Amino acid sequence: MTQACLHDGPTSISFLRPFSHGVSLKPVVLQLIDSFNQGGSERQAIQLTRLLLESGHFEVRLASLNPMGILRPQAEALNIGEIPSFPLTSFYDKNAITQLRRLTGFLRETRVEILHTHDFYTNVFGMTAGAFARVPVRIASMRETAGMRTAAQQRAQQMAYTLAHKVVANSEAVRGKLIDRGVKRAKIAVVYNGLESARFVSDKSRAECLEALGLSSGAEETGQRFVTVVANMRHEVKDYPMFLRAAQLIRQDMTDVEFLLAGEGELTEQLRAFAGELGIETSTHFLGRCEKVRELLKVSDVCVLSSKAEGFSNAILEYMAAGRPVVATNVGGAGEAIVDGETGYLVESGDHATMAARIISLLRNPKTARSFGDRGRRVVEEKFSCAAQLRRTEQLYESMLSERNR
Repeated sequence: MTQACLHDGPTSISFLRPFSHGVSLKPVVLQLIDSFNQGGSERQAIQLTRLLLESGHFEVRLASLNPMGILRPQAEALNIGEIPSFPLTSFYDKNAITQLRRLTGFLRETRVEILHTHDFYTNVFGMTAGAFARVPVRIASMRETAGMRTAAQQRAQQMAYTLAHKVVANSEAVRGKLIDRGVKRAKIAVVYNGLESARFVSDKSRAECLEALGLSSGAEETGQRFVTVVANMRHEVKDYPMFLRAAQLIRQDMTDVEFLLAGEGELTEQLRAFAGELGIETSTHFLGRCEKVRELLKVSDVCVLSSKAEGFSNAILEYMAAGRPVVATNVGGAGEAIVDGETGYLVESGDHATMAARIISLLRNPKTARSFGDRGRRVVEEKFSCAAQLRRTEQLYESMLSERNR
């Protein structure tokens, strides 16, 4: 990570402890995540852990509920020491009590002063343990607006918020949802997702990227164009059927366009069948979990998100960081990233006809598409950098510690 990524503005940290025997005692902060799976919340939490370590103002610890996942090596590469896990099968069995006692004891033994949880399960479990351990600063998070939680889960999460001193929202849209659910305005802090733009820019040629993705090398010679969506296939809220309906309309108008779907999950085969029903199976590529995101974005002419609901989409930021024009449903924090008509287009959820029309307009006007992409990259660098995320988080930690120590 470059120095520019860490320091794009001053951060005043005034809460370092006095020196004791030549050692500065830093506040201990624990980042608690659900697992090491390839999810937006997990990636953001591990990135934040790294940024805080590099900043050096805190003693940073990391723990999880589930110790498994593809991101585990990234976490271990931080050389952060032991990464304990507190595996749950339910909130309502004997094991949950055992794990709650273990986490409570761990928080006390390691003298955690700031506990930061990042999703539904860690909010409920972590805020409860944090309250039992009397952690001075307890910060929960909300990263979604709708479509993910049952009524019982929503009630459990509301309980967690009452035990938290602060709730971090990753967009103004999420902040509004929290207020609607009764969380006091003063209790909410907005910290946008952070992104390292360089991670999504490839220096390979388009032909090399196509080869890396296993796509036809002939696409380069024939001028084949690609419309891409990156989203998991585990939740119906991502609304891949909307994207596929738009793809059908696009193919009726432009036969040189193909569609790249990057994501995995139990809905995959159902979506393959639906593409067949729409008659677009030969032009629709199901890539599964894509490890070559920068190559994928390099070959993409337009990038899309069709979700019914979001908190704040990492995928949108990744598209913009790669300089791609975006067409997305106007849900969650999409309108806080995309400037409609300048960096991309916003359409209403479910309106696949308008989505198709917007995509076609960008494909037919490559100059406009390039302009949207260039502007989008600048927006990410100015507003959604990892340095901005670090700065806002450290300022939040400082203010919370100062309040608790008065």
